[in-house]
Amino acid sequence: MEGRYVVGLMSGTSVDGIDAAVVQIHGEAGGRPSVRLAAFANTPYPAGVREEIFRLFDPREATVDRVGRMNVCLGELYAEAALAVVAKAGLKPEDISVIGSHGQTIYHAPELVQMEGYGVRYTVQIGEGAVIAMRTSIPCVSDFRVADMAAGGQGAPLVPYSEYVLYREEERTLLLQNIGGIGNMTVLPAGCAPEDVYAFDTGPGNMIIDGVVSRLFGGELTMDVGGAIAKRGKVDEELLDRLKQEAYYRLPLPKSTGRERFGASYVEELLRYQQDHGLSSEDLVATVTKLTAWSIGAGYRQFVRESHPADVMLVGGGGSYNPVLIGYLKEELEPMGVQVLLQEDIGLSSDAKEAIAFALLADYTMARMPSNLPSVTGARRGVVLGKISY
Repeated sequence: MEGRYVVGLMSGTSVDGIDAAVVQIHGEAGGRPSVRLAAFANTPYPAGVREEIFRLFDPREATVDRVGRMNVCLGELYAEAALAVVAKAGLKPEDISVIGSHGQTIYHAPELVQMEGYGVRYTVQIGEGAVIAMRTSIPCVSDFRVADMAAGGQGAPLVPYSEYVLYREEERTLLLQNIGGIGNMTVLPAGCAPEDVYAFDTGPGNMIIDGVVSRLFGGELTMDVGGAIAKRGKVDEELLDRLKQEAYYRLPLPKSTGRERFGASYVEELLRYQQDHGLSSEDLVATVTKLTAWSIGAGYRQFVRESHPADVMLVGGGGSYNPVLIGYLKEELEPMGVQVLLQEDIGLSSDAKEAIAFALLADYTMARMPSNLPSVTGARRGVVLGKISY
C-alpha cells in the first residue's frame, strides 16, 4: 500500500467538463495517508455531449435509450481523460493502481419515498465504469453513492470523508466550502473524530448563476467569467428576499440537493420575474450571485455557529474563481469571525480538489474499507463505496 498512483475523475452539476487528477498516495488506507497531486487536467465536454446531458436532466427527455447511450459515451470520454492525465504525469497505465470515477449525476432523489411497501431513495450517475476499465486496462471504481443510500443515507455529500482525512486540525475548526453547481459545506471541528464531522449541501452554487447567464446571453456565455456581469449590477433586495423563502434552506440535516430543485424551472421563474419587474440582466446576475453567498452564510448560522464556531472557511470549486461571489461571501462570514480563504491561498488547487477526493475514495474501496461518514449522510453505518470494474 506504499507509494501507489491513483486517478480521480469528477464531473459536477455545472457540466463544465471532466476533471482528472493523478495522485500519489503514501500510507495505508484507514490511517492518515499523504496525498501528492502529480498531474491535473480539465477536459471540456464536446458541445453536443454537454447539450445532451442537459436534456437528460429532464426526466421527460431521459428515455432509457438516451441514458444508456450517454452512459457508454461518457465512459469513453472518461477513459480518454484518464489516459491523457496519466501521460501528463509522465506515467503509463500499468503504473496506476485504480481509477475512481464519480460519473455525471443526471438525477438525485435522496428523500425517502414509499413504493410497494419499501422505503426507496435513488440516484443516477452515468459514465460506465466497465468501459473505463476496458479502455485503460486499469480497474475502475464507479457509482459511489448507491451503497450509502442502501444503508439509509442520502448518498451525498461523499467528499467530506477525504476532507476529514486530509484537512483536519487539532486546534482550529475548519469549514470546507465547495462551490460547484451546488454548494456544500463540511464542518471539521478542532480535534475531531470521524463521527464528529458533518456536512450538507448549502443550496445553489454556480448552478443558478450559470443557468441565468446561459439564458440571458443566448448560449454565447455559459457562466459569469470572473464575476464580470454581476460586478456591473446591483442586488435587487425584493427578489433576494423572495428567494430566501425557498424551503430547502430550513430543512434539517442531513440534506442534499441538486438540479431537481434549482435547475431549469427555477431559472424560468427568475426570468419571468425579471421581465415582470424590468430588472436588468446585470442586476439579476448580481442578485443570484448574492443568493449563493447568503445561502452559505445562512447554513453556517443555522447549523454550525452555535455548536462549532469556526476559525477558517476554505473555499474550492469553480465559484472560488468569481471574485464578486467571494466578496459577497466574505461579507457574510467575516463579521461572524470566520476568515475566508481559497484553496490556492494554502498552496492547493480548487479545480483538482474533488477529483483528488474520488481518487482517495477509490483507494479505500480497493482496500475494502468504508469511506462514507454516517454523521454526514445519515446512513446507518459505514459502508464500502462504489462498484469495481476490471
